[in-house]
Amino acid sequence: RLSGGNLIISSLDRYQDVGMYQCMAFNTVGAILSRRASLQFAYLDHFKVHTRSAVSVREGQGVVLLCGTPTSSGDLTYAWVFNEYPYFVQQDSRRFVSQQTGNLYVAKVEPSDVGNYTCVVMNSITKGKVQSSPTSLILRTDGVMGEYEPKIEVNFPDNVPAAKGSTVTLECFALGNPVPEITWKRANGVPFPSKVKMKYSNAVLEIPSFQQDDTGGYECVVENKMGKNIATGRLAFYAKPQWMQAMKDTTLAIEERLYWECRANGKPKPSYTWLKNGQQLLSGDRIHVEDGVLSVAALTLADAGMYQCVAENKHGVIYFVAELMVLASPPDFTGNVLRALLKAKAGTTVTLECKPQAYPIASILWKKGNLPIHTSDRITLSPDGTLRLANVSRSDAGSYTCFARNRFGMSSTTGRLLVTDPTRITQGPVDMEIIVGESIVLPCQVASDPVLDVSFSWAFNGQLIAKGDGHFELVGGVTGDLMIRNIQLYHAGKYICVVDTDVESLSAVAVLIVKGPPSPPDSVTVEEVTDSTAQLAWSPGRDNGSPITNYLIQTRTPFTVGWQRVNTVPELIVGNTLTATVVDLNAWVEYEFRVLAKNSVGVGEPSPVSVKTRTEDAVPDAAPGDVGGGGGSRSELVITWEPVPEELQNGESFGYIIAFRAFGEVSWTHVATSAPGASRYVYRNDSIAPFSPFHVKVGTYNSKGQGPFSPVVTIYSAETEPSGMPAGVWARSVSASEIEVNWQALSFSPERVLGYEVVYWEDDTKPETMGKVRVPWNQTSVTVSGLAGNTQYFLTVSAFNTAGTGPFLPAINVTTKKPPPAQPPLNVEWTLIGFQLSLYWEPVVATESESEVTGYQLSYRRRRHKEVKTLATANSTAELTLAEEDDDYVIHIQTLSEGGLGPASDPIRIHQLSKRVVHSRPRRALPASYFAEICSAIHLCRRG
Repeated sequence: RLSGGNLIISSLDRYQDVGMYQCMAFNTVGAILSRRASLQFAYLDHFKVHTRSAVSVREGQGVVLLCGTPTSSGDLTYAWVFNEYPYFVQQDSRRFVSQQTGNLYVAKVEPSDVGNYTCVVMNSITKGKVQSSPTSLILRTDGVMGEYEPKIEVNFPDNVPAAKGSTVTLECFALGNPVPEITWKRANGVPFPSKVKMKYSNAVLEIPSFQQDDTGGYECVVENKMGKNIATGRLAFYAKPQWMQAMKDTTLAIEERLYWECRANGKPKPSYTWLKNGQQLLSGDRIHVEDGVLSVAALTLADAGMYQCVAENKHGVIYFVAELMVLASPPDFTGNVLRALLKAKAGTTVTLECKPQAYPIASILWKKGNLPIHTSDRITLSPDGTLRLANVSRSDAGSYTCFARNRFGMSSTTGRLLVTDPTRITQGPVDMEIIVGESIVLPCQVASDPVLDVSFSWAFNGQLIAKGDGHFELVGGVTGDLMIRNIQLYHAGKYICVVDTDVESLSAVAVLIVKGPPSPPDSVTVEEVTDSTAQLAWSPGRDNGSPITNYLIQTRTPFTVGWQRVNTVPELIVGNTLTATVVDLNAWVEYEFRVLAKNSVGVGEPSPVSVKTRTEDAVPDAAPGDVGGGGGSRSELVITWEPVPEELQNGESFGYIIAFRAFGEVSWTHVATSAPGASRYVYRNDSIAPFSPFHVKVGTYNSKGQGPFSPVVTIYSAETEPSGMPAGVWARSVSASEIEVNWQALSFSPERVLGYEVVYWEDDTKPETMGKVRVPWNQTSVTVSGLAGNTQYFLTVSAFNTAGTGPFLPAINVTTKKPPPAQPPLNVEWTLIGFQLSLYWEPVVATESESEVTGYQLSYRRRRHKEVKTLATANSTAELTLAEEDDDYVIHIQTLSEGGLGPASDPIRIHQLSKRVVHSRPRRALPASYFAEICSAIHLCRRG
């Protein structure tokens, strides 16, 4: 059955419903086909029940145990149980389980291999598991197998196709005595990139994110001292089609020609098909279809519709859609009429455009008044219908009409031409000098024909002055005077007043000179350096019209944020001084310096930066901070500290001296570390009792000598992990993604308990699903979230402290609920009467793999409020009483199920004006009083 655009198949049948599906969408414009959807069924039948014969081999001989996979569909994974569950065969250089054949391969049999072997097959999609009858492996008593060269039993095909971006896995395993070693290489000798992984003692080669560069020959080399063998094969690259060029929605006139081209890349090269309204197009009298190109000559109205270009190779098919509109209409000037009044300055050229919308193109005729217009030395009529009048005078003023005609009808448009006198600038701006921070007015006034509209604009150094610039303001009403407030140095330059009228543009220019702070000093050099001082020299920059009064020096290092002011000798550097000594610097730090000049106007821009210069080294004068520690493993004393910043290390070979002693001892134990960034030291001694107090201090040293120690602090040695286990563990599924776990707290523990750790996983064959959650010691429950729906999880609980976790409880299992329906509520309708809102929507039907719908939850809030309110309902309807305040509402609807909340519907927005009348969706005709109330609300009510 259909639900909206969705196809819902109930009671799926593995044989009847398998196949390819396509959806067709259509309306009055046309129809289009969706991409193809393939419906397949995953299944795994049971093994045939029969007793398998025992396999008898000599010790040292290789053996292959066949799985005999039952019929199935979908990806399978294989494992082998040795004797009894859960003892699985562990893969190593001697044993290998092929995920291609399912067989178990033992390169060299040993006495420990004797036993029963069961093949376990799992379908990765259905999660179903089946296992074979056991196969017994026994040793023959007629001697031991001698050494022999490798024999390759697991190989990969001669040619392996691989898709772009996929993960490619190649298997290779051999029998042999001694156990062969496996190596891989490419036939072209190029080394493997870092992304390539080897697994199971090189029996598996894995290439993630397969690309074109990964194609070519691959070799598996197996070797022991008796000889070697090689397996070879090639990886071939293929790619689904992808669009490189496609057509666009097109509008053409009747009888015009359509040309569309679409191009796709892919390997192998795609073929193309064209569809119109879902039906394949073939070449005919007017239609030509060939290799991604569609052309249609002499379009008719019947050619309008929806077109699709289809590109396909054996690995995929893609669709692109565009609409063709074919127009046929008489000339229409709507939206492109002649201006009712066109003004032009005497002596200029006037252009009148006649561009009606007409399908096909119309023929054009011009008239002035009632007389046709003909071409002359001043008058030009272009083929596109444009009329040009050169060197116009007042005699050219009057009414002009353009007539347009095609086979569907005729239309016209009329405008009037007015010829005006030239405009003159009567007062323009003049060149000026001004100080930074002051304000001036630049005048710009004109005399013009009174029928003209005049506007003013200003340009500064070639850039139009925007209205949002706070320094500039147009003043003077009908004039174009420009005020510049709080002038800065960068305001110096050329100012142009531009006067625009309906018919012409004029301009006037002035140059403004601004005096301001000094220009940057130059050539800053460092002439002499000690461990705390630097001698600087520089040359002055321009004073910009005001003498330099003094200089400021700034510095930065790799450890500072931006530039900082420094202390100098002399403290005040007067304007005629070009040297100074910077003091109070840190030893063994790279410094950069810059100089700024100041005059009566202000401080100028900084100089270029000096060359980086390092101060001399010195003994450290800073001790590490925040000394502490504790924790660690049994018999350890962990000491931590805050490292001394690099800028305070004062020299090379910087390190730390760690001193410690147990409570009651007099002498200190000293240990040195030469790592300047170290922040941790661990002392290990089996005689250290758990959680014992120690006095600790940390000092510094470098190549110049030893620095100070930190204050003495007390820390404790490592403790031992808890020995007890919590009891009474139980769990329940809360939703499709959450499980609640509960337990009883430890009643007594000789060790300290900081909290509890919950470990969870899907099953033993999927270690990537394992997760952990920790909670404080006073908490005896936790909700594990982010889980997969309808999945069985195993859980266990243990106590922990800084030494680690204690023993785990036996695992329990619990299964998460089915996920909520993936389909949101659709086709929401609402009706509002006064402040009472009624909502209706289409019920959501859960699929077999989803939780049943138990109801719906509405979430709603007012636009000007953050608070979100909810309402639950068992049916697909709901009633809400809205607040009487004028405010908009936003509403979402979600399904309720034991698996949790489903996805939300599209937002339903209720406008405040809707609450004044009866309103509903879908829309219906509204009473005249509704529009009268809206007009009144927005103050547009008027007669008529």
